[in-house]
Amino acid sequence: MAKVKKTYYCTYCGARHAQWMGQCPVCKQWNTIEEEVVDVRTLRTEWQGGSLPEPLGFEEIPEGEGYRISTGNRELDTVLGGGMVPGSVILVGGEPGIGKSTLLLQTALDLPFKTLYVSGEESAPQIKMRARRLKENLSSRLKLLTETDVNKILKVAARENPEILIVDSIQTVHLPHIESAPGSLVQIRESAAELIRYAKNSGTIVFIVGHINKEGAIAGPKILEHMVDTVLYFEGDRYMHHRILRALKNRFGNTNEIGIFEMTREGLRPFDPSAGILQTSEPRLSGTAVGMVSEGIRAFAVETQALVSPAVYGTPQRSATGYDVKRLHMILAVLEKRLGMRFGAHDVFLNITGGMKVLDPGLDAAVAVALMSSYADVPIPVTYAFAGEVGLTGEIRPVSRPEKRIAEATKTGFTKIFLPPGPPLASPPRGIRVVRVENLEELKRRLEL
Repeated sequence: MAKVKKTYYCTYCGARHAQWMGQCPVCKQWNTIEEEVVDVRTLRTEWQGGSLPEPLGFEEIPEGEGYRISTGNRELDTVLGGGMVPGSVILVGGEPGIGKSTLLLQTALDLPFKTLYVSGEESAPQIKMRARRLKENLSSRLKLLTETDVNKILKVAARENPEILIVDSIQTVHLPHIESAPGSLVQIRESAAELIRYAKNSGTIVFIVGHINKEGAIAGPKILEHMVDTVLYFEGDRYMHHRILRALKNRFGNTNEIGIFEMTREGLRPFDPSAGILQTSEPRLSGTAVGMVSEGIRAFAVETQALVSPAVYGTPQRSATGYDVKRLHMILAVLEKRLGMRFGAHDVFLNITGGMKVLDPGLDAAVAVALMSSYADVPIPVTYAFAGEVGLTGEIRPVSRPEKRIAEATKTGFTKIFLPPGPPLASPPRGIRVVRVENLEELKRRLEL
């Protein structure tokens, strides 16, 4: 009989401890340690006998095919690095209701491959009803299975031999021989290990849906993200139409790529964030500026809105939506120190329209312009775009891929783009004027703020 004992795992970093503690000594997080019941089997020295696998030299290893399978969705393909790799395991995380199941079901309906969709959350009629809403003609290559037992799921998968397996979600499936409840640390880890083993042995592409906890991380042990090949994360407000799919980890591609979707009645559709920026030629109100940001190989326009108003209460408020609030504090300090603007007695609110979250520091210049515009109550011309990182001395620093930003600004309809100093462009842009500015003071003077 296997001995049974209790151990304790940190849900944040996956570290194991001998006893419960309020704070994990590894990651310093509070109230993240949970109890697990594990089997301790007797260790035996079996290395002295039996047949062993032979190591191979590089010349003996056959060349890998190295091909990718397109999902039929250009945004998803971009985030995956060009498509799906056979035998890979892809973890898709995000808040409940953000669109994880919708994206995978929609992709499964469009794929010309044999696909097995396993759901532990919905019944087959519910999935069919949602599939009807996404697509009128349902594919006969897609099979549905409502099961939570991992052993039964893998037996059905071995019998059906699908090219793609989708498990929705990892928190609902379980292994019967483990006493812990579904969703516990050991169940999530061991269930994921079985799915990964099946994917590597059969060459099947496996998608795993994972919910997030209240801290915004994918629920379960942190080691789960290290086990899989790719981790995709859905961002955005579920009450807004726009969604961003970001790669947090990708063994087969770049983690800087993002996919932008729009939630419609027919499901998630690829979305161009630059579309609709120039809806009118009329001047906007003060506090609005458009920045050209770059994510991976793509560039697009983002509208920033700032509101600077006298503080009604004693302590001024600082709020940022879709932008790092610490970076907002830094830009405000630079504007006060270098340009003499007094924000100490003003409330400052910043918003990135459309519910988007931007990490590119190239948006700093647009944020600074929006703040200056709202402070002076002078609107910025609608056809002006900005790109540049703001330094602590007030200088505007170079940004990556300026040619792509200029090309996207030209396509969107902007007539002037303000950029930091840099090397001459390979080809002069047509239809747009490039203005080089060295610091915020020069930018303020050129905009007459």
